[in-house]
Amino acid sequence: MTLEGKVALVAGATRGAGRGIAIELGAAGATVYVTGRTTRSQVSEYARPETIEETAELVSAAGGEGIAVQVDHLLSEDVARLVARIRSEQGHLDLLVNDVWGGEKLFEWGKPVWEHDLENGLRLLDLGVRTHLITAHHALPLLIERPGGLLVEVTDGTAEYNADNYRNNPFYDLAKVSVNRLAWAHAKDLAKHGAASVSLTPGWLRSEMMLEAFGVTEANWRDATEKVPHFAISETPRFVGRAVAALAADPDRARWNGRSLSSGGLAQIYGFTDLDGSRPDAWRYLVEVQDRGKPADTAGYR
Repeated sequence: MTLEGKVALVAGATRGAGRGIAIELGAAGATVYVTGRTTRSQVSEYARPETIEETAELVSAAGGEGIAVQVDHLLSEDVARLVARIRSEQGHLDLLVNDVWGGEKLFEWGKPVWEHDLENGLRLLDLGVRTHLITAHHALPLLIERPGGLLVEVTDGTAEYNADNYRNNPFYDLAKVSVNRLAWAHAKDLAKHGAASVSLTPGWLRSEMMLEAFGVTEANWRDATEKVPHFAISETPRFVGRAVAALAADPDRARWNGRSLSSGGLAQIYGFTDLDGSRPDAWRYLVEVQDRGKPADTAGYR
């Protein structure tokens, strides 16, 4: 699998899934523009140590070319400048990964709309949905200039799962359902130009923030299963990265146009694994094990 000569934009690549996706695209040989708000000289409200420069360096170390660009995807002019730069430097764009999020510190678990902080909830929707529309508006015209372009909208939960399950609170629920629907809607427009759009969800992601919240590292993450047994189905950010790389390298990727996909589901089709050699199928596990109240047991699911 090679993506040499391909140009990708991973919007929201400072940490988590975005970083994992960028690294795996780099490992396949792509040139990857990685964007976010946190740089080595300026920190966003997340107040975390990860930076876009670090992500770009990891992309280059993996075998690609990482290019860090500070962008606030809520600012139309920022995104317009980014796309103009990609056009000037590369002349084309093959892959857009819309992974902008930024809502972890804004949503309140299990609170109805009248109890949830309104400004935080609306800010969450701006960060999780409006950014995706702004980025698509500016980047897709470049993507469709050559046939074969791919848009990946990253969300939490497949369309099927989110249709049947209430996702924490109205703001979070709307944000994640909206991204699935955006991918479906974009597919209708992109197909006319020989391009494709999909939504993609990782499973239970062992992001930097998740590991920190559980008081573990990637080296000893299984220690967290003593308190949260179902965490045994979790996956690294590189797993969803390999899903994106497999999609981008598939000459028949248009078959997925408009579909809602998961990292675990695609692993069964393309044959890639997580860093430990396993294939965690988190969304099937949630439905068949966790949501049914069964004891944690990943046999047959990773």
